[in-house]
Amino acid sequence: MRRMFKQWDIQMMVIPALIFVFIFSYIPMYGVLMAFQDYSIYKGFLHSPWVGFKHFEMFFNAPEFWTIMRNTLVISLLKLFIGFPAPIILALMLNEVRKNSFKRVVQTISYLPHFLSWVIVSGFVVSLLSTDNGSINILLQSVHLIKEPINFLAIPEYFWSILVTTGIWKEIGFGSIVYLAAIAGVDPHIYEAASIDGASRLKQIINITVPSIMPVIVIFMILAIGNLLSAGFEDILLLATNPVLRDVSDVLDTYVYRIGIQNSRYSYATAAGLFKAVISVGMLTLANLVARRSGNSLW
Repeated sequence: MRRMFKQWDIQMMVIPALIFVFIFSYIPMYGVLMAFQDYSIYKGFLHSPWVGFKHFEMFFNAPEFWTIMRNTLVISLLKLFIGFPAPIILALMLNEVRKNSFKRVVQTISYLPHFLSWVIVSGFVVSLLSTDNGSINILLQSVHLIKEPINFLAIPEYFWSILVTTGIWKEIGFGSIVYLAAIAGVDPHIYEAASIDGASRLKQIINITVPSIMPVIVIFMILAIGNLLSAGFEDILLLATNPVLRDVSDVLDTYVYRIGIQNSRYSYATAAGLFKAVISVGMLTLANLVARRSGNSLW
């Protein structure tokens, strides 16, 4: 406490962030009570009847439960195993570029998609994959790989690939910033010593660069595992507008949105959302415990 009062000017800079988190993250947690009530907007929290775990049982016994969980886990694992290493690989590749002008151009081009909203990105993807003058169909027809245009966003087998590829394209550049910053902190004398010992650039990457940035990689891996049940929302909602894709696109977040907002089943949707939150916290804690053994953890 004495140290905090001595740093009162610095602590004052933190207070607005704490207030923001308290108002928008902690106060709304009161709404979790809806999961244990037959909530009515007319009766409010105080007068809505308590029903215990009724909505949780309904959610677990719902016919679409296993489909939703399968889609959530498959999409999340695809994003984890394919999307997570992508910015690391890009950062390692950019670090090997010696021509600064080319490096800056590549960085700028790869960063830009992150600043586009999913509304713009989804419109761009839909235009590319359109059967009516879509660039992808025109290209495939010009090289005689297909005879007729394919409606990619109406074929369930293609959806996961399109979703994951689009997400990687949008976030790979921005995600590489942290890893580039971590690589920049590696002592250049280590590379010089390795080069004198005859180590190739590939061996330097494997034996110096990757181990040096491993603490950063582990921390982001822990956060990624904690968000494993967050398969996506905006990207899926905007790309999977065709009802044919419901069986492969419906995940926990879109299900909660559809049931809670569109169908006004607030208590049921809150129960589904609370289930996701509890599992996510458990997975985050477990991942942190495993990472602690390597000496790199969040807490």
